[in-house]
Amino acid sequence: MIMPAPAPADPGTAPKYQLRIDLIGARPSIWRRLSVPGDARLDWLHAVLEVAFGWTNSHLHHFVCGETIYSDSRYVDESWPGMPEELEESDHLLMDVAPMKGLLLVYEYDFGDCWLHQIRVEKIVPASAGKPSAVCLAGALAGPPEDSGGIGGYAEKIKIARNPKHPEHAFIMEWLGKKFDPKAFDVARTNHWLAKLRWPRVTDEALARILMAQQRARR
Repeated sequence: MIMPAPAPADPGTAPKYQLRIDLIGARPSIWRRLSVPGDARLDWLHAVLEVAFGWTNSHLHHFVCGETIYSDSRYVDESWPGMPEELEESDHLLMDVAPMKGLLLVYEYDFGDCWLHQIRVEKIVPASAGKPSAVCLAGALAGPPEDSGGIGGYAEKIKIARNPKHPEHAFIMEWLGKKFDPKAFDVARTNHWLAKLRWPRVTDEALARILMAQQRARR
């Protein structure tokens, strides 16, 4: 049953959204459960997702809700004929784009590898006291490394990594990095990096510093 978002607990406060995000096509599932403020702008939510899945913000992205696309307009080329209209993500709040429990959005990152993330609104609850922030509640498995060829390419690399007799085993192990563990996921470590995201906006430079530090720690 789809339920509308509750009214803010106090004037000027927004409800909390519990989101379940699954990397579409991953088997077993690579997923995160996040709590975020309902008045998060989509560009801030983009930063949250980059941190939660361990991406590096090295590629383009957009959000899709129904037939509506939200993206960073700085990187949209409207000169191409037949291109659908894309709305500026920083002008739209999560609670306006997805006002009810049960609604689905898709976050696509890297239009070459096509990492598709299904975002489901699991719960909408009244606001709580404290500084607005993103919190990871649960999750499973490491996010794939950048440029690993999408779900299919990543699955093939993991298969090769598990087979020492494969002719490309040594190359893939070096490419993945000695410390990379596809089963690894740490809620506390994820929250450590999420806590560094400033509210309500994160600059490109600040996000880059956080993601670079996260990648160094991952290695």
